[in-house]
Amino acid sequence: MGSCDPLGIPRNLNAEVVSSHNWWEIVQLPDRMMQLFEWHHEYRVIYTDGRKLPDVNAALDPKWNGYSVGRWEGDTFVVDSIGFDERTWLDKFGYPHTDEMKLQERYRRVDANTLELTMVLTDPQYYTKPFESDRKVFKLNALQFEKPWDEQIYCVPSEEQKFNRLIRDPASGK
Repeated sequence: MGSCDPLGIPRNLNAEVVSSHNWWEIVQLPDRMMQLFEWHHEYRVIYTDGRKLPDVNAALDPKWNGYSVGRWEGDTFVVDSIGFDERTWLDKFGYPHTDEMKLQERYRRVDANTLELTMVLTDPQYYTKPFESDRKVFKLNALQFEKPWDEQIYCVPSEEQKFNRLIRDPASGK
């Protein structure tokens, strides 16, 4: 059986999942930024209104994309996040995390068409020291703006039933 669970953060930001059918965009509003991910039509809110992250012991409902606040440090946009749902993975290989994971992302615009991202993940229950990602580089693809979001990637039961009928069941001999 397939799964319609969201990929979550940081997995949605890993370059290996960003492809022709899984692009994302940033929308900047006066008090927040939003990241819109085409895959499963997910979105993430990053508050930029000056608020601080809640206390670590605060009763946060875990979220697929965590609870995030952002601020500018010179030309770098820094995002700190907590409150992640531990059902998500860190990457396509299934590396786990707990709901105590903390993530810091650092975005820097290299030029008009290039965005650079590094991430530091801390989760002492699973990992002995903070993990720093490789530098990820994203290129602006202006052609994406001409293409509407693809409705074929909605994850709904009727689509899975169709897939089972056309692909999975015949392949299994049912």
